[in-house]
Amino acid sequence: MKKNIIWIIALILIIVMLGGLCFGYYKKATLKVENPIVTMEVENFGTIKLELYPDLAPETVNNFIKLANNGFYNGLKFHRVVKDFMIQGGDPSGDGTGSPKLSDLYGNDDENQTYKYSDGTEAKGSDSYTITGEFIANEYNKNTLNLTEGIIAMARSDYSSQAPTLTTESYNSGSSQFFIMTSNEHTNLSGYYAGFGKVIEGLDVVKEISNVECKAKETSKENSEDAEVSTPVTDVIISSVSVDTKGVNYEMPKTLQPFNYMKWLYAQYGLTYSK
Repeated sequence: MKKNIIWIIALILIIVMLGGLCFGYYKKATLKVENPIVTMEVENFGTIKLELYPDLAPETVNNFIKLANNGFYNGLKFHRVVKDFMIQGGDPSGDGTGSPKLSDLYGNDDENQTYKYSDGTEAKGSDSYTITGEFIANEYNKNTLNLTEGIIAMARSDYSSQAPTLTTESYNSGSSQFFIMTSNEHTNLSGYYAGFGKVIEGLDVVKEISNVECKAKETSKENSEDAEVSTPVTDVIISSVSVDTKGVNYEMPKTLQPFNYMKWLYAQYGLTYSK
């Protein structure tokens, strides 16, 4: 009789332990992980807060988080502002031609440090990089985010405007530059750029920036009919950008070797690009 009681007690304890374990796994599986939150301070304008969507564009979000929390965006500016369209920033050159270095991504000031691109090719910290374009046109169907007002997306080059065969190179050319949509009038771009978050506070700040006085780019002729008047007359400085990851450790993004358009162009004429 005594043995039976001991076995019954032991069985009850096992059932309780298994129940607790199963509940723990259930809770972990069903617990909603909070999305990362960006705080962007813009000098003389105010604060913009954005929620990022790692489930839709994981590599893009990983890349942005690493750069932001390494201080890469601090002191850069919104160099391109197109009214009723978007505001664009994140270029270290300040004119739309720049890109980050691997040392910026890894937060290491040593530009001679050796790294590897995702394909195993060795590179130095001074070398630039790009990431894969996470959008439908690039055969990435997970990102269904529409580019509506308040959406933040990764900017990229458009080499295909020079040569239609360079579509893939264009799609995978994003790195640090981003833009925030200021209207719902350009949703036709959805599926061609990687949207990866949305403004949750400070849309009024975004709107105020979108209304700053602009001039034609210095590289274009101001009186030309096709000149884009999108360079702010007064610099719009991004004082700081930081991301609260809500305790989640986001990985390094997979890095690609940047496409060298000039090298490609020279090769079309049988020439060697030496720069």
